[in-house]
Amino acid sequence: MIADARPLFDEGEKMQLAYNVRNTHRAIGTRLSAMVTRKFGMTGLKPGHVTVQLRGSCGQSLGAFAVQGIKLEVLGDSNDYVGKGLSGGTITVRPSTNSTLKSNENTIIGNTVLYGATAGKLFAAGQAGERFAVRNSGALVVVEGCGSNGCEYMTGGTAVILGKVGENFGAGMTGGMAFIYDEDGSFARKVNEENVIFQRIEVPHYETLLKSLIQEHVEETQSKFAERLLNDWHLVRDHFWQVVPKEMVHRLDIPVRAAQAAE
Repeated sequence: MIADARPLFDEGEKMQLAYNVRNTHRAIGTRLSAMVTRKFGMTGLKPGHVTVQLRGSCGQSLGAFAVQGIKLEVLGDSNDYVGKGLSGGTITVRPSTNSTLKSNENTIIGNTVLYGATAGKLFAAGQAGERFAVRNSGALVVVEGCGSNGCEYMTGGTAVILGKVGENFGAGMTGGMAFIYDEDGSFARKVNEENVIFQRIEVPHYETLLKSLIQEHVEETQSKFAERLLNDWHLVRDHFWQVVPKEMVHRLDIPVRAAQAAE
């Protein structure tokens, strides 16, 4: 990959690369990110300057520590630790074009996604495993369901989960924000209320934020499920929960409660 990207390092050329992958290929994109950082710095390239298209099943730590300027597009799925330490890059994962599976009913990325991420974006047209967005401190992410301990110890960023979550959601969450699509009304039994509050979306600013992230998710992954949510927004809007750490409720620039926003 680094050899193929030589025009980038020699001339700063904008590039698109493509590879077939299998699950023994680990930390795809990490060495490329290191080279980009040495040459251009953490933010020297504009988002999407280098796009790497991957077809197949990626191994662990896809896009670990990926920096701004690098975009990884997966047609297939990926193992655990997707976006570990993500540092400004963008990762998209969607089923292969010949897949007949419903994205929101099937897992597409593994456990401990976005562990320690500080910046960047992840869009996955499918469910994530357990400990999703653990210790995320700045990344923006949209997935279509996750396992237990979602957003555990999260300190920043925004997570949108368009489907069911597992037990103990939000345990130790002290920063950031999450939005959960709760079609069957099960979320209240899954959330850990020790550190967070959860409420329906009351303030237009946050509804706009949520819709914009779902729209970006549709554009990046072509998720038919997410597209239907947007098309039926007036019907599904009230099925979303907004999750905010208790210690952040009164520190936000834009309040989450309508009464406070009106003051």
